[in-house]
Amino acid sequence: MKIKSVLFSLLAASLVSGAAFAQAPIVIKFSHVVAGDTPKGKAAERFKELAEKATHGRVKVELYPNSTLYKDKEELEALQLGAVQMLAPSLAKFGPLGVKEFEVFDLPYIFPSKDVLYAVTEGPIGKSLLKKLEPKGITGLAFWDNGFKVMSANKPIHLPTDMKGLKLRIQSSKVLDAQMRALGANPQVLAFSEVYQALQTGVVDGTENPPSNLYTQKMHEVQKYVAVTRHGYLGYAVIVNKKFWDGLPADIRGELEGAMKSATQYANAIAQQENDKALEEVKKSGKTTVITLTPKEQEAWRQALKPVQKQMEGRIGKDLIDSVNKEAAKLGFK
Repeated sequence: MKIKSVLFSLLAASLVSGAAFAQAPIVIKFSHVVAGDTPKGKAAERFKELAEKATHGRVKVELYPNSTLYKDKEELEALQLGAVQMLAPSLAKFGPLGVKEFEVFDLPYIFPSKDVLYAVTEGPIGKSLLKKLEPKGITGLAFWDNGFKVMSANKPIHLPTDMKGLKLRIQSSKVLDAQMRALGANPQVLAFSEVYQALQTGVVDGTENPPSNLYTQKMHEVQKYVAVTRHGYLGYAVIVNKKFWDGLPADIRGELEGAMKSATQYANAIAQQENDKALEEVKKSGKTTVITLTPKEQEAWRQALKPVQKQMEGRIGKDLIDSVNKEAAKLGFK
């Protein structure tokens, strides 16, 4: 009888623990390198809220902002290994991964407006680019907007010639390297989390970023000038580990896709206002002079950086660059 009683107790405990295990939520670790109050940080928060609500607690999204889990160079490898399930890296990160076509987003002045940008990211070009990630074990879910970049330094920046000889921090991108060299600057690849200290100690002289990234990382505190050049674009691709994503129950995956769609609409809606607000805060700080370029100065920048597009055709693909320019032409831009 004792043995039967013990066996019954073990069976009951097993059933209880099995039921508890079955009810345990699916955890999505979502790591990113920027602050929580940036457009990307806020969009990640929105996705977490929507995903957990839509799945009635069957999914738990854990957010790790500000490089608290992984830095720039580590996060993609961590995703491929399954150490994290979701990232939203900047589009420049995919070139070093071997998907060089994503570097089309780094080309200076390729997007004359947000309308052209969205025609690319939300249309066939964007879908085909995300598909190229699948052989790397990555599923692309969406593009999140941030904004057009400004240049910062400790000297006034009006013309491209003002950049000559400056050490400028860039992401690891052959296009961004070529861009800085076209301006006569010396590009320095650094992880995003290391930029503030590098600016503070003079390891680099300046950087490029959308205003929201510059402000939330307090870079304006160690940079005397910011020029509103709008020379390049910074956006993100929200990606997941393909094996993890494919292994989700179909109904859960569907709910998460819906949550991602809503979070993407939110991200793209707030990006511009967040950057405008950040630029105003930089001005109010009194620590940095914000320079608005004249039309003549802006044109000088365009002309100085125009050769980069031709130079990168062999790397990115002439057809892809031409297809983006055709989207711009459809909307009235030459």
